[in-house]
Amino acid sequence: NIIPSPIRLPGPIGRSPEVRTVDTVRYVVALIVVVSFPASVLAWLVLHPFIGFWRRLGPVWTMVIVGLAALATWVLLFLVRHPLLAVEFGTNIALVPGAIVSYVVAVVLEVRCRKHLKLGILVGLPEIDPEGRGTKLLTDGIYGKVRHPRYLAFTFALLAIALFCNYLTVYLYLPGLALAFHFVVLAEEKELHDRFGADYASYCARVPRFIPRRRSA
Repeated sequence: NIIPSPIRLPGPIGRSPEVRTVDTVRYVVALIVVVSFPASVLAWLVLHPFIGFWRRLGPVWTMVIVGLAALATWVLLFLVRHPLLAVEFGTNIALVPGAIVSYVVAVVLEVRCRKHLKLGILVGLPEIDPEGRGTKLLTDGIYGKVRHPRYLAFTFALLAIALFCNYLTVYLYLPGLALAFHFVVLAEEKELHDRFGADYASYCARVPRFIPRRRSA
């Protein structure tokens, strides 16, 4: 049995073969998120506040150290997966529409972001460039609406997964994500101010962090 007998609240849906299949899918998706999510957040929290140290170390060693730390985090969380996934609330069809809407929003945001992001930017190479050169300041497209659309996309994706999986730990990851993003954004914006100076200050004055401004009539 792939599901480790979690504590479940009784619901209106019986344990038919179809529901058992959905339960298995929910468990696998929740397991992937619970194991992989903290490593991603840890990488953001470790890189941005200490960007000077990582630049001196160089991109190769930075990627090696961060990669090994991520691998260790994955292994540790996988070993304690049973208590992490011990409480779930069962398959709830009423949550599916919200999950679908949240996931569509996440995909739309991510697709619009990818139009402006090369692979090097996605893995953080501009931030750890030894000379601090990075790339040009992104202000077009979705980046002309909000300053951090990828973090917004990540949040909607996690919300969609939480609603679909209906596991307590995945729900608890949502406020953890918001807190982590607060510190990551502060560190990232400081680094961007240092790199782009007045141009970034002007950009911040025009474009909000997460919530687009309503256009004036």
